[in-house]
Amino acid sequence: MNSQTTRLDQAIERVIATHASWERQRREVQSEDRDASNQPALSIALARQAGTQGTLVAHEIGARLNWPVYDRELLELIAGKAGLRASLLESVDERRKSWLLEWIEAFASLPGISEIGYSRLLVETVLSLGALGHCVFVGRGAAQILPPQYTLRVYLVGALSDRVDYISKDRGLPHDEAERFVKEKDHESIEFVKSHFFKDPTDPMQCDLLLNRSRWSITECADLIIQAVPMAESRLEKVGAFDLRVAS
Repeated sequence: MNSQTTRLDQAIERVIATHASWERQRREVQSEDRDASNQPALSIALARQAGTQGTLVAHEIGARLNWPVYDRELLELIAGKAGLRASLLESVDERRKSWLLEWIEAFASLPGISEIGYSRLLVETVLSLGALGHCVFVGRGAAQILPPQYTLRVYLVGALSDRVDYISKDRGLPHDEAERFVKEKDHESIEFVKSHFFKDPTDPMQCDLLLNRSRWSITECADLIIQAVPMAESRLEKVGAFDLRVAS
């Protein structure tokens, strides 16, 4: 086992220990009287089209369920494992780079991490957290990485015009630039999932709930998702504990 592998294993152990400590505190506060050590726990994987404000929906869910939200936090965890600044991962986060660009960067010894290396660390991190459960993931293929029987998979969509209007206002972009941003972001995130996890994130069979943000507000989306949680959790008793070795 080389030193890099050892550091990755140690980093994953720290992630698990931190989340497990947080989970113990949460259970103590809620005074749960059941032994949850061997009980599978649900996670929510929130996929989204650009401009549907998935992060805001996720944080409302997390605040109301008292579950941690992993959006950019995943980048920070992965950067910590790889010994990089999170900003250096932006170029590969939910993006499909060409093999030529990746080869040129590696040849030039540019600082950063390859797309393949990033996806490997992403899978390890998401599975490690998903095995503990009671967390909300935003994008980054979590709905395709996590076993569906332990995951409530949600896909947020919206009319292109509504999403462009939001991005235009949020980022201060002219309408044409905002539309280009939305389309490029959608394309990059879809191709990232397809190329690394061999699934189409836009396939309705890849989600349990599909919510239209042009129809439902952030709060209403959170309401609908939270209402589905007990029903999804009731099915966990039939599938048994989350086996990280099998899932990975």
